Parts: sequence; C-alpha cells; structure tokens
Amino acid sequence: MVSLRREILSTPDSDELVVDHLDGPPGSPRVVLLHGLEGSSNSVYVQGFLGGIRSRGWRGVALNFRSCARDPAELDRHLTNRRPRLYHSGETSDFDFLVRTLSQREPDAPLLAIGVSLGGNVLLKWRGENPAGGGVVAAAAVSTPYDLAASARHLESFVGRVYTARFLSTLRRKAVDAARRFPEAAAAMDLRRTLAARTFREFDDAATAPLHGFAGADDYYRRSSSLLYLPSIAAPTLCLSAEDDPFLPRETLSRARNAATASVEFRVTNHGGHIGWVSGHAPWRARYWAEQEVLDWLGKFVAK
Repeated sequence: MVSLRREILSTPDSDELVVDHLDGPPGSPRVVLLHGLEGSSNSVYVQGFLGGIRSRGWRGVALNFRSCARDPAELDRHLTNRRPRLYHSGETSDFDFLVRTLSQREPDAPLLAIGVSLGGNVLLKWRGENPAGGGVVAAAAVSTPYDLAASARHLESFVGRVYTARFLSTLRRKAVDAARRFPEAAAAMDLRRTLAARTFREFDDAATAPLHGFAGADDYYRRSSSLLYLPSIAAPTLCLSAEDDPFLPRETLSRARNAATASVEFRVTNHGGHIGWVSGHAPWRARYWAEQEVLDWLGKFVAK
C-alpha cells in the first residue's frame, strides 16, 4: 500500500473530515481523490491512482467521506463522525471545503481531481456548481452513475442485486449506529424500513433521503444526479465509462453525452465493467488501464 499521512480537518459544521496525504515536492501538482460507495483511501482503485500519482512526482490527497475513514491501526474499523449525517452521492460541501483549504495553503500549486463511481457523481455535480473550475484545473470522473434513479432501477436486476447486497450490509449498520448516537437521526429515519431494505431505492427512501434533508428517494435522486449538472461545466473534465457497467444503463450514458458541454470529454469503452479495465497476460502482470489513461489526460493540463 502507498504510505500516507493522515490529517483531520475541522469542518464548518463542527465535524471532522479525514484526509490522507501522499506527500511530494512542494509546489508539485496535487490530485484530490474521491472514492466510491463504501470505499476509502484504502480502496484498491484509490491506491492504484496514488501509485501512479507518486510515479509522476505529483502529490495526492484522498478524501474519506464521512463515516468512511478507517483507523490505520484497525483497517476494518470505521471512524465515526460527530454530526447526525453520513454521506451521499450529491453531497459536495466537504469536497468544496477541502478544495478551498488546499488552494489557500498553496495558491500556486496546480490542483486536479479524480472521482470514482459515487465520487465521480459528487465531482461532476460540484463541477457544475462551479462552472469555471473552482480552482481545480482539470477533473476526471470514472464509472459515474450519472442518473441515480436509473442506476438504482438497473441494479435491481439479478446481477445488480449481488452488488447491492454487499453495500447494503454496511450501510444498514451505519444507519443503525447513527440512530443510536443521535436522537435527531433516529427521528428522521425509518429504521424498520431501513433494516428491511433490499434495494438502494428502499434504503435511500428510508434512510439516506430523510437523514440529509430530502423529501424521499425520488427527491434525492433528482437533486443529486450529476446528469443535471453536465450542461453547466465549463472547465476541462474527462468522463470515463464502459458500456457494460452494471451500475449504468446504456441509455443513461447516451443522455449524459448529449447533455454535456464541449468542455466535457467522454471516453467510452465496450468493456470494463464498473471500475474495471484490467489488462495484461497474468494477474501478477496486470495493468490497470483506467489509472494510466486518466493520469495521462490530467497531465496535459499541468505546466511543464
């Protein structure tokens, strides 16, 4: 694993934001990484990107979404947050806070960003909320579920239920923990329906939406889907997707491409699944194509 330096930032709402730094030469480009659902800085794809960042002589900053950071001494134990909330696909305030913090510390160092899956949706939504770039020179979103409602429906298929069950097992535990620790969280969520949820829509309607101020799953999906923000992006952005991604219906990918501005470049492969794109002739010689592709693309926007 790539060795990282942990920092705890105090957020404007008096919570703690856990970020892990890959240090490097002062003034060198810095890449902020946003992980996917129930991921962290320890996720294989985050570590892969950090390895590529290190080989280029850049620096990296892995943002752990609230409730997703893990204790380095106990990698299976999640660190808890102080506020009655978790994280979701449309929550951009923590990323915005981190970008502003890094920019204030080093205003002349190039700042880049990569978001994967849920992190890709967060990144693109933030990109649309900050059309001129918001201090991020270039950004790349990988395996993004552009339309959250369509993705939730798509994952109700037989294959999708395999992914869904794995994620819901940890999400339900986090919701129960939030209800135990915060009376306002317990009052907001429907714990009976949360524990019984077998689809993302059921969970989001019972827990995610009410916990974060949405009227229900439909309201959450509508207001948080990055598809609505693609027409506003005016800074260099790469979207990398595969047509066989089980999280993404093909028609949604077509709608995303049609909605985006000329500042958004789409690269779509026939195969690759969800955060896949593994090449090579043997497992010990595997090459993760997406990592190199994304970092090479970002490199075009960094002054030589």
